[in-house]
Amino acid sequence: MTRLIVESDNSWARDRIKEVIQSETALLRKSLLRTREKLKEFETSYGKFEGDSLFDKVDDMLLIEWEGEIETEKRLNEKVSSLEEITFEYR
Repeated sequence: MTRLIVESDNSWARDRIKEVIQSETALLRKSLLRTREKLKEFETSYGKFEGDSLFDKVDDMLLIEWEGEIETEKRLNEKVSSLEEITFEYR
């Protein structure tokens, strides 16, 4: 859990900090959606990517791209989760 403590008498600044974090979260969610769409396209075309099941059946560059999208999805999930767990405390 992350707790963000904002000490300011300026309500605009406090609100803006929260909006910036929410905006970044929304951008990451959009990126995550695009990544999931790419993964769905791969799976529709070639089936699930599990272990070595597609080696020698699919072009190596396509497999590298697919693995990259899987890693990207994982990292985006982590980033979204870390931003969504932030609680704000104002003083």
